[in-house]
Amino acid sequence: MEGRIKLDGCGYDVTTSSQLCISTINSYYQQVLSYGRERRVILESVTHDNYCVLANTLAAHFISSSDSSRASYLLLTAKSHLEHATLYEKLVFNAISYLMSEDRDDDVAVELHSKLLKEFPRDLVSLKRAQVLCFYMGRPDLSLSLVNQVLPQNEGESYVYGMLAFPLLELGRMKDAEIAAKRGFKINNQDGWSQHALCHVLQYECRFREAVKFMEECSSSWSSYSSFMLTHNWWHVALCYLEGNAPMQSVLEVYDNYIWKELDKTDAAVPEVYLNAVALLLRICIRDELDFFGDRLQKLADCLAVQANWYLEWHLDVLTVWALAKTEHVSKAEDLLKGLRDRILRMTKKKQQIMQKGMMLAEALFAYGRGDYRHGLELLGPDFDANDCKIIGASNEQVDVFNEVWYIMLLNSGDAMKAIEAIEKQIEKRDGAAFLWRLLERGYKLAERPEAGIANEKAKGYESAYFN
Repeated sequence: MEGRIKLDGCGYDVTTSSQLCISTINSYYQQVLSYGRERRVILESVTHDNYCVLANTLAAHFISSSDSSRASYLLLTAKSHLEHATLYEKLVFNAISYLMSEDRDDDVAVELHSKLLKEFPRDLVSLKRAQVLCFYMGRPDLSLSLVNQVLPQNEGESYVYGMLAFPLLELGRMKDAEIAAKRGFKINNQDGWSQHALCHVLQYECRFREAVKFMEECSSSWSSYSSFMLTHNWWHVALCYLEGNAPMQSVLEVYDNYIWKELDKTDAAVPEVYLNAVALLLRICIRDELDFFGDRLQKLADCLAVQANWYLEWHLDVLTVWALAKTEHVSKAEDLLKGLRDRILRMTKKKQQIMQKGMMLAEALFAYGRGDYRHGLELLGPDFDANDCKIIGASNEQVDVFNEVWYIMLLNSGDAMKAIEAIEKQIEKRDGAAFLWRLLERGYKLAERPEAGIANEKAKGYESAYFN
């Protein structure tokens, strides 16, 4: 068996007779860490050695969301050869097979990955997989703990710093996140995750012009990115234009040329494009600028009405409910809501409790789309905080729009005092966001308070500061 042991790109033992199998696994590692669009390369590894436990396990995980029967077959193949596998392969198999189980407990899945990383800390792909799991749990604290666990053994690796920066910014540690992202970018300026993390920080701190300049300078490196990473980075650029009060034409051009246009590619991951498209259009709607975008929401909603695009991502489903309710697809929105309720009923009791906030958010977005603001407010409650809804699989920046939906519904329902209280609290964190000052001005006017003039001057100052 020793003659069949080869080292993978992390330097860990893998049982295989094929160097091509190892090379393909290493290519997959690179694709995952760089958010490349050629992650399917892992499926080639099993053609080079269909007995390799690591190859079968990684291939099973990759294809699990699109072909569950093939994924099950690959996992069974891996299991049948476990007796010949190395300790590294066995721990990867244990972590992934549990992750793919229907009734998994997410905390146990994280613990299995933590155990794997304690033994094999240079496996950044397993770290990435664990961090994605933490993301969907809404647990950046766990994600940070995992990356700190392996950081001493990976100090020269570029990708680890983007993976460090992201949970830091999700925890509000913006200065630390900026340092980490810049370190990753310095080691490898093609690292899209470090670029993305730095943009998050700049955007949160209302450094919109700086963020756009940085991202546009980086954009030449994005052509090899997955549909999600490519369109998501451009989504951030569009948001910086929008929040920085750039001409709406700039936002529209990003939507048309860098988000929607991705669908022209034969290998586009369509739902990933839809997610960033609908997330941007909701922001446009909140700012009453949908007319400038013509029929784009209707065109997108027609696509989202196709049920093949449902139940892939909770975040996409929640946004889809809004888009369908806002357009002529109300009955489809109701069907999607019913389907989401049914899916929750099939979850474990623990998972049901966790996902209730996601369900509540979807129902509130339906009410918002239909203009039923009072019902939307009843659903969200008087102490709504969008950060409590991160379990739909969304970052602070992505869920923040739901806070803005809540502010709008409060204002439209005449609850000026609650709106003022919530918006002032948010402005303490993001003083340079002109749109928040405009909402606050509206609240003050509704409450007939003299501070409306101050809010107006603040808004005008920031509106002219960034791109005008």
